[in-house]
Amino acid sequence: MSADANKSTTNGYEKPLPSEEQQRKINEVRRLLGLLSGRLSIYCSDASIARHLRAQNWNVKKATKMLKETLKWRAEYKPEEIRWDEIANEAETGKIYRSNYVDKYGRAVLVMRPSCQNTKSTKGQIRYLVYCMENAILNLPPHQEQMVWLIDFQGFNLSHISVKVTRETAHVLQDHYPERLGLAILYNPPKFFEPFWTVVKPFLELKTQNKVKFVYSDDINTRRIMEDLFDMDQLESAFGGNDRVGFNINKYAERMREDDKKMPSFWAMETTPSEASQPSLTMATSSDSPNLNSDSDTSDHEKNDTSSQRGMETEAVSSDEKGLTIDGSKNIVGEVH
Repeated sequence: MSADANKSTTNGYEKPLPSEEQQRKINEVRRLLGLLSGRLSIYCSDASIARHLRAQNWNVKKATKMLKETLKWRAEYKPEEIRWDEIANEAETGKIYRSNYVDKYGRAVLVMRPSCQNTKSTKGQIRYLVYCMENAILNLPPHQEQMVWLIDFQGFNLSHISVKVTRETAHVLQDHYPERLGLAILYNPPKFFEPFWTVVKPFLELKTQNKVKFVYSDDINTRRIMEDLFDMDQLESAFGGNDRVGFNINKYAERMREDDKKMPSFWAMETTPSEASQPSLTMATSSDSPNLNSDSDTSDHEKNDTSSQRGMETEAVSSDEKGLTIDGSKNIVGEVH
């Protein structure tokens, strides 16, 4: 693929540009986090830390604080333990599902159809979204971190608008899955969606707003976005592609159950069998467990960093964290999240 394609902002793909300075910041965040073990250690790969740093414009203090909050959330919410049978009722209408194709950059594709909303519980809807996010990450190819959202507005009306669900979706995506969204394509949104978009935009960070693209089937210029991103023979006809095979809940359920079987090994990478057999993820209760709410100390490197971070609001983090433990399992380091 050409260098121009790698730099494109239209397709939402930006090739990572590693540097010694970025690695130094990754190492600094790791030092501030302290000792981690089990699945939390696997989660805190260099790639994961880098995503949190990018989300915070490479500000070490802010990224560390953000990452600590995500570690707390993952320890309590246990997103990697959600299974298909728990959320299958949310999926019956095909309101969100992972497609069986990827874009030209290898990014997983989540299809969303707001008009197919079939439940009223915000909690249940968000839990299903989290399941879909974890499943998409599970299926990302090596060296690809992001996904594409295809949002189909066919049949959408005012009754499908929920500011609360949109706000919660933005919170989960931005706070706990930073830099996972490569591009969100809003396909044929109706005119009355524009005022709603004006309302919800403030929930989104500017970087996320810039990843949202409006595409209309009758506009040749925006249609090119789809042609540039997808193999049109694989893309569903609902999005202008040539594949007319629609969503089938039974076949999709089979795919998800097979993926569920892969999840434990995905989170047990580089562990011993005894470690992998312990599904419970809990915070240590010993006196040397970290206080993830601590914002007391600043990074030595950040004190001396007077380049791009100058003038930014400082948010201190603790530099004396002892670590997290998971049912006594030992320290593990992985590169999967």
